[in-house]
Amino acid sequence: MTLMRCVFMGTPPYAAISLARLLDFDGCTIAAVVTRPDAPAGRGKKLQPSAVKTLALKHNLEVLEPRSAKDPAFAERLAKIAPDLGVVVAYGRILPNSVLEIPRHGCINAHGSILPALRGAAPIERAMLQGLDETGVTIIRINERMDAGDVMLEQTIPIGLRITGGQLRERMADMSAELLVQVITQLNNGTATFTPQNDALATPAPPLTKQDMRIDWTADAHAIDRQIRAFLPSPAAFTFLGGKRLKILAAHVIDESMLQLGNPTDSQAAAHAGPATDIAQSHGEIIDAGEAGLLVTCGEGLLRITRVQPEGKKQMAAADFVRGYGKHLPHRFEG
Repeated sequence: MTLMRCVFMGTPPYAAISLARLLDFDGCTIAAVVTRPDAPAGRGKKLQPSAVKTLALKHNLEVLEPRSAKDPAFAERLAKIAPDLGVVVAYGRILPNSVLEIPRHGCINAHGSILPALRGAAPIERAMLQGLDETGVTIIRINERMDAGDVMLEQTIPIGLRITGGQLRERMADMSAELLVQVITQLNNGTATFTPQNDALATPAPPLTKQDMRIDWTADAHAIDRQIRAFLPSPAAFTFLGGKRLKILAAHVIDESMLQLGNPTDSQAAAHAGPATDIAQSHGEIIDAGEAGLLVTCGEGLLRITRVQPEGKKQMAAADFVRGYGKHLPHRFEG
């Protein structure tokens, strides 16, 4: 098999999975790696290299860290490297035509959705927040419009009922790596296909904001449960209690009808809450707090919180959090 000369562009651990796979693939050679510049991280906010840079340096690869992908010096260096293909995975920068046109086969991207659905920066989290049953990875040939290039290969993956964003991301990172290998093989042997996307079916996946992670207790319990899982293990969905931020790290929906039937697990909650019709009239109210955690009313339904992280403290079981507050535990979360 002919070795295709590639430049890899990516930044986070998600992208490093694909780089590692391509380094072991006998159908290409990595001529250089492009990543975002070192960024502050951790409590000390010290500059830290990206996961992709760390892996590249371990393999003695040339690393380019342009402040802007539009920098003429960056395009000039790429032209001297003369790659056959640019491979992009979560790089975090939009590439201008001056860069896209340098590789002989152009640039390809592994995107975390089944395009044209969820074009944008946060397709994995958006898929979970929207309650989709499945998502996937699409390999496209990049053009000047965001995530609008021709589809070369795609594969779906189910979104499990209890999966977290971190777990889904790990599975999709592995999938991206394997699909890239398949596409590069197709380019090598001349069997690659290019199918235009239907722009009329496109939906957005805009960048995430803190507001996306703040729990709105007027939402239904299933939507809040998806929100909590989407942002695990980090940065975590959060709410406020007694004026302090509280990250919610584990929760599950409680069947409200079981409270009416006197489910032993939640009998105490049923006694405090009264009939389900009364529960439905409030939201964000803590109607039970004890060894089972915190039982909270939502816009529709009930949510049992079992693990939290208080502001400035370590993770803990919700039961330990309740004991720490004692009888002074506030009665309602602040939406």
